[in-house]
Amino acid sequence: MDSEDARRITTLLEQIRDNQIAQLELVRRQAERTERIQDRAEELQAKSAGVVATARRSLAVVLPLVVLLIAYLTWLIFR
Repeated sequence: MDSEDARRITTLLEQIRDNQIAQLELVRRQAERTERIQDRAEELQAKSAGVVATARRSLAVVLPLVVLLIAYLTWLIFR
């Protein structure tokens, strides 16, 4: 192997190293983005759980009122 081959191999290895560094940086950025997305999803799930709990409590109050109103209207219509 002459010095020209050694230089080409060295250049090739440096390019491989540089590309690996760039890929590692890309993976790091993607991992950070994924973590931010996961945090946001957890926040949304917590808010959704609160909304569902509120809806269930509201339904427990509203549904009996609706049934009473239907019964009252039925009574008014058929008396």
